[in-house]
Amino acid sequence: MKYYYARVSTKEQNLDRQLDAAERLGAEKVYADKASGKNLSREEYQKMKKALKPGDEVYFHELSRLGRNFTDIRNEIQWFDEHGIRWHSEDIPTTMVDFQGQEWVLKMINDLMITVFGNLAEQERLMMLQRQREGIDAMPVVNGKKWSKKTGRYMGRPEKEISDFAEIFQRQKMGEFSVLEGCEMLGISRATWFNKARKAV
Repeated sequence: MKYYYARVSTKEQNLDRQLDAAERLGAEKVYADKASGKNLSREEYQKMKKALKPGDEVYFHELSRLGRNFTDIRNEIQWFDEHGIRWHSEDIPTTMVDFQGQEWVLKMINDLMITVFGNLAEQERLMMLQRQREGIDAMPVVNGKKWSKKTGRYMGRPEKEISDFAEIFQRQKMGEFSVLEGCEMLGISRATWFNKARKAV
């Protein structure tokens, strides 16, 4: 049986291009997720794996649809191979042709391509996370919280305002009591104490 797995990262994105490819390739069954590729805990993907049998074929639009973690991609490809499932990824042309009698050549090439494309998928995810962090860091702070001009919403939790911190901090530095006692007096955690202490220095 011929299966097709499609995935986009968010609910706002559409699957049209991948679904068109599934029809073009003659897929008999399509599974699709709208979920991040950071791990394999995706409902439709796991359903597909349970349905697969030796001799079946699985198609992807590109290797990154399988996942964004190189180790996960490599392990899943190995799982397909061990269970007699032939996989195809349209961004790796050698997976789309049949090398009759030269399977070892096919495996060698595919292993190399998996390493290249798998690492590219992982790096792309890391770069995306970095851009997200940079975007959040650049957001203005309004009422103690990061404010997104794009969405018009606050992000994260507000920073706890502790009006007496400066006084308690100075007293602690003078040895009147320990950091733990100072935290208890203010009702904050040690992490919050040291975070505010860095800003106070």
